[in-house]
Amino acid sequence: MTFPASILVLGLIALLFLIAAVRNLRRRRLGRAALGALTALAMLSIAAGAFAVAASLESYRQLAAERSAGRLEFTRIGYHQYNGVFTSPSGERSDFALRGDEWQVDARILKWRPLANLLGVDALYRLERISGRYTSVADERDQPHTAYPLNPPDRIDLWALLHRVRSFIPGFDALYGSATYLPMADGAVYDIWISQSGLLARPGNAAARAAIDAWH
Repeated sequence: MTFPASILVLGLIALLFLIAAVRNLRRRRLGRAALGALTALAMLSIAAGAFAVAASLESYRQLAAERSAGRLEFTRIGYHQYNGVFTSPSGERSDFALRGDEWQVDARILKWRPLANLLGVDALYRLERISGRYTSVADERDQPHTAYPLNPPDRIDLWALLHRVRSFIPGFDALYGSATYLPMADGAVYDIWISQSGLLARPGNAAARAAIDAWH
């Protein structure tokens, strides 16, 4: 028997004891009525506790869930220069010429409270930009920078609409920026994910894993 089914069974048993207690009370069997009522109360308490545990577990599952936000592939074209291809979850591809040692993707996140997650509402996100960055602070200060938008301004933006009305939506928790970055390398592939806590990235092939191992 599954956990939710067990909770339902406990609730039904409690209801049966409660009905029996009411019948005994009408027949002036006070002892049996009191015993039935106490048993029903105990069953309901157990069911309520089990429901709270199940809700917490489901909320944790929602908070831990990850969704794909895209994939990045890199080809080296020169010193501190890479061609990057971003593929969205829908299959759309965009090309970028990035300068630097590392890539960075920025996003804005609309986060909901755990109760909303429990009801199946996931964090909403809008990818903002992809940019190149340098490992060295001196290079970051002196070398040329490249950045490109990942959110075309001419599209209908559901995220922007919800951003405007978020104060009136029950369950809204926070609005914040999130970013993830990893080293660029020839032939490297990275998968970008969105979770309830923000963006994260993982290597998608051996070239990416080798780049991370050599990263300093």
